[in-house]
Amino acid sequence: MAEKSDAESKGAAVEKEAAAAGEQVRQQVKVEDNQAVTTYANFCRVTGTPEELIIDVGLNSHPVGPQTESIRINQRLVLNYYTAKRLLGALQMSIQRHEAAFGVLETDVQKRVQPSARPSTT
Repeated sequence: MAEKSDAESKGAAVEKEAAAAGEQVRQQVKVEDNQAVTTYANFCRVTGTPEELIIDVGLNSHPVGPQTESIRINQRLVLNYYTAKRLLGALQMSIQRHEAAFGVLETDVQKRVQPSARPSTT
C-alpha cells in the first residue's frame, strides 16, 4: 500500500479536526466546463412531479405585448428537490449581492418602463 503524501496527511488531519469540532468540511469540486453549451434564455417554466422539478428555459422573442408565436424551449433541466433547493439558495445569494451593488431588480416590466416611453392612452 502506498504512503500518503504530507499534503494528503495534513488535509486528512484538518478534516478530522473540523469533524470533531462539529464544523462542516467544504470540499473543492473540480468542474470541467469545456464542453458545456451556453444558451441565453429570457423565459422559464417550472413544473414538477413528486420526485423531480423540471425547469424549461427558452427565448421569448416578444416578451411584451400579445404572444403571437410559440416559445421554443432550448433547454430542460430536471433536478431532484434537494438539488433544486441548493440552486435556489445559490440564486438567492447571487441576486442579493447584485441588488446590493446595483439596486433592486423590478420583475414587473410595466413598472420599469419610463413614463416618457409609455404609449399615450388619449
